[in-house]
Amino acid sequence: MNGHEHFLNIHLEFSDWLALLLHYMMLSLLSIGGAISTLPDMHRYLVERQHWLTDAQFNASVAIAQAAPGPNVLFIALMGWNIGMNCGSAWLGLLGVLVTMTGILLPSTTLTYLAASWGHRNRDLLVVRSFKLGMAPVVIGLLVSTGWIMAAAHQNLRSDWPLWLITAISALVVWHTRLHLLWLLGAGALAGILGWI
Repeated sequence: MNGHEHFLNIHLEFSDWLALLLHYMMLSLLSIGGAISTLPDMHRYLVERQHWLTDAQFNASVAIAQAAPGPNVLFIALMGWNIGMNCGSAWLGLLGVLVTMTGILLPSTTLTYLAASWGHRNRDLLVVRSFKLGMAPVVIGLLVSTGWIMAAAHQNLRSDWPLWLITAISALVVWHTRLHLLWLLGAGALAGILGWI
């Protein structure tokens, strides 16, 4: 967005910033599939109800964050930035980033920390051991299905055999060694740079 002509002219009171924080805290506890799963409610609240963002700003926040490297949750920071900029100040843009990111991260992070701490302290309880044992096949299944979907893009064994070979070798290395995954990612990047895959 170039220039202030693309920004709305809004004014937020302290109670508005607090309402924004509380709304994002509520969304944090609902974002089971990640923050992206709460996009419809964010749109309803920010664009349709409060008119703090335009449709274009909302969509641009999501598109830019998805295209940029880094965590998926960056679109929330961009929404907060745009809300603050719509108030007419880069300082309020930073406040918007702080409010929205604190709101989306604090509850889920706190809940995760407390649950992980409780689980670690009570790791010998039957319910905790059962949960971990029950989740292991689910996690493995999700990882396998993700790998399968990604591999489905390379169905031609004749031309894509180097990819399949590297995948098989990587799986064996992970399974039988304690080599850090970053070394495998680096080796894959090097193979790509050299044109082997």
